[in-house]
Amino acid sequence: MSMILFACVVRVRDGLPLSASTDFYHTQDFLECRRRLKTLALRLAQYPGRGSAEGCDFNIHFSSLRDVACMAICSRQCPAAMAFCFLETVWWEFTASYDTTCIGLASRPYAFLEFDSILQKVKWHFNHVSCVQMGSSLEKIQEELAFQPPVVLTLEDTDVANGIMNGHTQIHLEPAPNFRMEPVTALGVLSLILNIMCAALNLIRGIHLAEHSLQVAHEEIGNILAFLIPFVACIFQDQPCHKMASRRHSRQRVVRLQAQGMAPFCRDPS
Repeated sequence: MSMILFACVVRVRDGLPLSASTDFYHTQDFLECRRRLKTLALRLAQYPGRGSAEGCDFNIHFSSLRDVACMAICSRQCPAAMAFCFLETVWWEFTASYDTTCIGLASRPYAFLEFDSILQKVKWHFNHVSCVQMGSSLEKIQEELAFQPPVVLTLEDTDVANGIMNGHTQIHLEPAPNFRMEPVTALGVLSLILNIMCAALNLIRGIHLAEHSLQVAHEEIGNILAFLIPFVACIFQDQPCHKMASRRHSRQRVVRLQAQGMAPFCRDPS
């Protein structure tokens, strides 16, 4: 098993992750350590340049200078001097690749994605080199740690301090029970098929009912028109008959008056 499991570069003032290595560990303890590393990254400005947060199976080491900090999750067997030597190497590689202006203007997480490959190579090198091969570099770090020991925290302290910083009290949460979905039984499949068939029948009946309603509506309109058209026709036919009857009545009256000698100068109204 590798001694350096995960490494990242963050911005000190706000804990923004700038680059990170690839990890292949997905155990519950490791994921919990990753979560506490993110919590610790938000408070790096409160601590001196070097520090360690110790846990049961993993340790978190961090080293910061100016506005850039390097952090790593290491196994308990990894010597502190080797971890800080690794972090110092990453810090020099990163600051040599990017200036302070670019680092300060970064606005999104992992803005320096191209540095991930370099970080991965350095991590691989330290995982496959022995302490004897590191030689003078490791001795120099050991002297610095003896002269100025790093601050030592516990992983539980990171959660407590983060809760106080955000104005929250620590809450002990019990793990929620795990619910697993059971396979569908034969009765459930039969019930699902019957529900689909009933839904399809209701849809077909609804369509036929809508068509029938439209047909009935058209038939009713046709019946109404069948009565209205003859009625209107009768009205238009009745007007010429009424005029002819009036003319006939006028002629008969003129003839009677002429016969009586009372209307010799009356003209036929036709």
